[in-house]
Amino acid sequence: MITPQRLTAWRIFPRLLITLYGLSFWRTTEWFMQLPDPTNAQSAFVSVIVGAGAAWFGLYVGGTRQSKPEKKEQA
Repeated sequence: MITPQRLTAWRIFPRLLITLYGLSFWRTTEWFMQLPDPTNAQSAFVSVIVGAGAAWFGLYVGGTRQSKPEKKEQA
C-alpha cells in the first residue's frame, strides 16, 4: 500500500520536477542554438532558465533527510 511516508521516501515529486526541468533546459538550449542572431532578451531568457537549474538542483539535493543522525553519547 502506498502511504505518505513511502511517497516521501521515494521522492517522486522532486524527481518528477527535476526531470521536467531537464527537459525544459534541453528544449531551451536547442531553441537558442538554432537562432541565427540571438538578441539580448533571448540570451537573458536562457540565463534565467539555466540559473533556475541551480536552484532546482539545490532544492533536490538539499531535500529532507529520511532519517535523523544519531547523537553521540558523551562519556
